[in-house]
Amino acid sequence: MALTDEAIEKIKDMILSGELQPGDRLPKEPELASRLGLSRNSLREAVRALSLIRILDVRQGDGTYVTSLAPELLLEALRFVLDFHRDRTLLQLFEVRRILEPAAVAMAATHMSKDEVAALKAILDRARVDVPVETFVENDVAFHRALSEGSGNQVLCTIIDGLVAPTTRARIVHGVADDAALERSLHEHRMIYNGVADRNPEVARSWSTIHIAGVEEWLRKTS
Repeated sequence: MALTDEAIEKIKDMILSGELQPGDRLPKEPELASRLGLSRNSLREAVRALSLIRILDVRQGDGTYVTSLAPELLLEALRFVLDFHRDRTLLQLFEVRRILEPAAVAMAATHMSKDEVAALKAILDRARVDVPVETFVENDVAFHRALSEGSGNQVLCTIIDGLVAPTTRARIVHGVADDAALERSLHEHRMIYNGVADRNPEVARSWSTIHIAGVEEWLRKTS
């Protein structure tokens, strides 16, 4: 194992064991290097690497702290990768969405409160097909985000949110290219909502799968 990788593992172990908690300040560099049996150079490289993926927060003139370790913070690197590769992996992104999002929708059908279901209905009620495609897709994104948040699983919600953004352009193109796409999408949204409102996770899951698979199939045929 490279020395920097060893240093990363040792800092990670301190966090996983609870020795370092979210928000804690790391011991000063000489003390920490001595305690972990590392060179200061290896420790410095490890801190730099862990700060890039938002595990650590290096505050100039103050010290190095463990971040909040919130899922949305730690998954920012995933969002960056997805944005960077969106053109080359677009179809794969839809495939992953088709696997994960129906599961989140099914969870939402059992977890969403009455107020959250009402808020989802309000988003659906604002959707119209006689608007620019970009406006329709903005509403579409809000609808999907409300569902993933309604799953009650913050990690799943964050991953799905990262998958939705890179596929937005494809949905706009789909709406322009297919005259019936917006009507069909709105109908599928209503069916998903009905499944959630009726507390029927399998119905909600099925319509979510149909909804995402439709765009995926169109993309497959036009690629």
